[in-house]
Amino acid sequence: MNGQRTQAPFGRRSAKVTANEAVGAYRLISVLDSDGPGDPRPGQFYMLSAVQRWGGGPGERPYLPRAFSHARAREDGTLQFFLEAIGPDTARLAELEPGEGVGLVGPLGVGFEPGPAEEALLVGGGIGAAPLLCLRDELGPDARVLLGFRGASHAEGARLFGDAARVATDDGSVGHHGFVTELLREQLDHGGDVTVYACGPPPMLEAVRALCAERDVPVQLALESGMACGYGACFGCVVPTRNGYVRLCVDGPVLAGEELDSALVAGAPH
Repeated sequence: MNGQRTQAPFGRRSAKVTANEAVGAYRLISVLDSDGPGDPRPGQFYMLSAVQRWGGGPGERPYLPRAFSHARAREDGTLQFFLEAIGPDTARLAELEPGEGVGLVGPLGVGFEPGPAEEALLVGGGIGAAPLLCLRDELGPDARVLLGFRGASHAEGARLFGDAARVATDDGSVGHHGFVTELLREQLDHGGDVTVYACGPPPMLEAVRALCAERDVPVQLALESGMACGYGACFGCVVPTRNGYVRLCVDGPVLAGEELDSALVAGAPH
């Protein structure tokens, strides 16, 4: 899998926050990236930091950039990022207000290689819905979407896809009661030409990889691991493949399922 990428401009640049809205348990943050490329590929990512908010709370602990796949990229240079405040660093980003600055580097990494829309099956778990949103924007309405969430407040994220997505929740509060991989198994059992594109927590991705391997279905997985730099210098995101170790930030984060013995990546935050 060669992957598709848009080259990032050199160095960190500043983008202005234009909107920050609640989407259930998540935040959808829009920033105007006037100096960045207008064609980031679905599945690529950016390293984000809060320019005007150094520190993460009491004691002002250092704020390190965090890797986020973009959820949408608009023609006017607006990028949208989908995130959940689960620690001091993401909380800082989640509370940014319009007019404040965000430092970003990107787009980085290798994105999805989309095929025919009518064969595409997009599978997302939680915050992993983000890169699938811009992928579906590119593929159009023929692409099928399956999303899994913990409960109703997180399942609000599905509304960004309009009426396109089938939803599963762990507690049964919205849609199918169970895992999104149960919906995937049902779809794959129907047969036909299918390519799966998936992003989510490692256990979900491993279940997706295994289901597709059993049925000889091609699958592209957007993996995640701890990243400190985003451009290959720190070797913090190295993962094993059948062809040796790779750095997810430059050789991924999207890898073909056939390259992996497992999608359970050591050091991933989920």
